[in-house]
Parts: sequence; C-alpha cells; structure tokens
Amino acid sequence: MVEEEECDCPDGLPPWMATFADLMSLLMCFFVLLLSFSEMDAMKFKRLAGSMAQAFGVQTQLKATEVPKGTSIIAQEFSPAIPEPTPINQIWQKTADIPQMSLEVKQVDQYDVEAGDIDKEAGVKLKIKQQLEELIRETQEDARELANDLREQIVTGEVEIETDGRKIIVRIREQGSFPSGSHIMNDDYYDVMDDIRAAVLKKPGRIQVQGHTDNVPMSSARYRSNWELSTARAVSVAQVLMNGDVNRRRFEVSGFADTKSLVNNDSEENRSRNRRVEIVIRQGLGDEISEEDKEIIKTEGKDIMRDLDLNPDYLFELQPEEIF
Repeated sequence: MVEEEECDCPDGLPPWMATFADLMSLLMCFFVLLLSFSEMDAMKFKRLAGSMAQAFGVQTQLKATEVPKGTSIIAQEFSPAIPEPTPINQIWQKTADIPQMSLEVKQVDQYDVEAGDIDKEAGVKLKIKQQLEELIRETQEDARELANDLREQIVTGEVEIETDGRKIIVRIREQGSFPSGSHIMNDDYYDVMDDIRAAVLKKPGRIQVQGHTDNVPMSSARYRSNWELSTARAVSVAQVLMNGDVNRRRFEVSGFADTKSLVNNDSEENRSRNRRVEIVIRQGLGDEISEEDKEIIKTEGKDIMRDLDLNPDYLFELQPEEIF
C-alpha cells in the first residue's frame, strides 16, 4: 500500500477572500442604490435627442422602443448654444422624423432693430397719410369758396366745380360761352369770365386750361380738326385769365379734342356736355410736407395714393415760388 502524503495546506479559504467578498458586496449594494435613485423618463430623453439633432444638424431616427435605463449625466448638464444669425438668405436642411423641438431660440438684437425700423416706417407713412388728408381737406375748402363766389353761374348752368384729390376743376360749359364751331368768346360772357378769373387767381397752384370738343369731325377754313378748335378755345380762356399782373408761369394751355369725354357722344345732349373748357388748379404738395417725406411718397407711396384715390403725376409740379 502506498502511503498518502501529508499536506501542509491550511484548512478553509485563504484570509484575503473574506476581504474581497466584503468589498464586492459593498460595491454591488452601492450600484443597486444608484439604480434605485435613477428616473426613467423616455419622453424627456426623446426631446433632448431632438434638441441636439436640431442644434447640430444631425439627421437621425429614434425608435420609440429604445428606452433609456437611467438618467444620463450628460443629458442633465447639456445646454444648447445660442444660435447666431447667418448672412445666408435661405437655409435648406433635409431631416426625417424630427421629434418635438424643445430648443428655445432667443431672438438677437439684430431682429429687434429690424422690427423697430418697420414700426418706424409705418409711423412715418401714417404721418404722411394724415398730412395728405389735411391737404385734401384744404383743397375741398378752397373749392367750396370758389363755388360760393360763382354761385350765380353755377345756378344758371354755365359753370361746374368739382374736386379730385388736390385738384380743383372749374368746368366752363359751351352754353353761352362760345358759338358753335368757333373759338371767339361771346361778348356777354366776358363778365362771367371776370368773375371766374377773380375767384380762380386767389387759389394757389398751377393752372391748366384744357379745351375739349365732341366727336363730330371739324373741317373748315379756320380749323382743320377738333384739335385746333379745342386748343383755340383753351387759349381764349387763358388770355382772359392772364390779363393784368399775373404770373404767367403758373399757366399751361392744352387741347384734347374728343379724347377725354365726360359722357358718351351718343346724343346731342351728351355732345353738348362734352364741349367744354376746364380750368384745372393743381395744388400739389406744397411746403406742408418735407422733402424727405416727398421722396417717400414718390418711391413707396403707392398704398397711400390708392387709399386716398390720388394721382401722383401732378403732386410734385408746384414750385415753391408759386405758393402764396
């Protein structure tokens, strides 16, 4: 028989195993404790991921089944940077399935300044519109004064007065003023013209004398067409208005034949209404509006003109020395 060798090994586990087991137990308890303190918020994680994707321009797809196992320290400390304005007019970014954005974008001072400029521009246009409305009211008041001075001629149907924006139109009808087919004024009509002259010259503005006829062709030894007849009648009226000490630079004379009829030339009554001479007082903008505001009206005043039913063609014709 073979004799068994005796072993000098100590009985039981080595002493260091006890210390190692205790340490492992403590570590396990520590991590279990940390896990018990954690929060599982899937929606918060999805919003954070969406914010990061928006901030860095990353195209990503997140599956709803991927639920985090705990709160990330990075997610708690993450703070997106404030976006800076870009000089590029358009930014194109292709993304797919972007979650709800929770990134707060703070408006920078540049956009506040632009918004302030817009408000300032709107205020300037409102001020200009109010000034134009006041000028139109002044023109209407001048027209009422003219109508009061020429009340007798208006009642007899020899004269009509109306306004159009900053224009006053004194319409001399053919009735009693000119013989048919002639530019020579009737002798008894000069008294009426003296009253018209005294009333018209008191009002500021450029004076345009315009002759008009019907559509019946004119062909005679004196007038080759209605153009010559309408112009000759306008000249006759203008000469009466320019008698005496008058600034003739205020006057313009023109003939339009039948191109600007008031009504259709389909009856004798309508043709008689179209045969007329109009004295148009164009009062313009004057000194009430500054040069800067006038430039705004010229360049950006289409909306203002449309609201007030103004024709801008004549608003800037009045010279400073013509205001009196």
